[in-house]
Amino acid sequence: MITGSLVALITPMTLDGNIDKQKLDELVEYHIAAGTHGIVAVGTTGESATLTYDEHANVIRQVVEKVNGRVPVIAGTGANSTHEAIDLTQRAKEAGADACLLVVPYYNRPTQEGMFQHFKAIAEAVDIPQILYNVPGRTVADMSNETALRLASISNIVGIKDATGDLERGKQLIESSPEGFAVYSGDDPTAVGLMLLGGKGNISVTANVAPTQVAKAAELAIAGDAEQAHKVDSGISALHSALFVEPNPIPVKWAAAQLGFCELSIRLPLTELSSQYHDAVNEALIASGIKDN
Repeated sequence: MITGSLVALITPMTLDGNIDKQKLDELVEYHIAAGTHGIVAVGTTGESATLTYDEHANVIRQVVEKVNGRVPVIAGTGANSTHEAIDLTQRAKEAGADACLLVVPYYNRPTQEGMFQHFKAIAEAVDIPQILYNVPGRTVADMSNETALRLASISNIVGIKDATGDLERGKQLIESSPEGFAVYSGDDPTAVGLMLLGGKGNISVTANVAPTQVAKAAELAIAGDAEQAHKVDSGISALHSALFVEPNPIPVKWAAAQLGFCELSIRLPLTELSSQYHDAVNEALIASGIKDN
């Protein structure tokens, strides 16, 4: 089972908008050295919505090759077309990904039965561990716990990223899940709380700029050390808020650029962080001990 801090990795780009392969390799090495337990390539934070189909597959392949088995790689392969999601998932498997992360179909707003059939079809088509991803704030469609548990009975559907931020709902899902089915947080502010309830990890935006702290908080929370987990997490709580002052990944890419991890480049329709938020994000980096001034 994949556990711990799983960074929702940004996709670094050059100033002309192309994928920066050198910086991508450097980010992988940085996270492994910092103690990140796994890497999620081309999720929402990786700008999956604006990468071309080939770029999407190539980033996954590059991350897998650079990681070279040192930590698990989870490939974002979700789509609102079942056919496209199957194809991306197959390409991720061929690239050597350890698992795939599949978001609830967005825009077309499927019913609960539609969601079930969508994920069932992908699982049956591609034999690779698959993690569901429920983020109703982005997709509008909200997968119910009941639907998630129906899907948990399929052998290669091994977990869910719960980005609802609803701890009571997460607790109910954890308590009802079969053995071997992992519930991961997709919400940094409540991640420690969910892991203390039995969640197996945190698919984290904050880990892009605070990997050591997020990894330590995850280790402590999964071990059940509530006091120390909350203590570590409180040290980066300002980041959990500041990195969402505008839609993700706008703030985290700006923060990463300030730290020299990438160029200040993001693809339309997303734009660079508005100047009115620069101080807030910079102050959160300083308060978290990541940046001097």
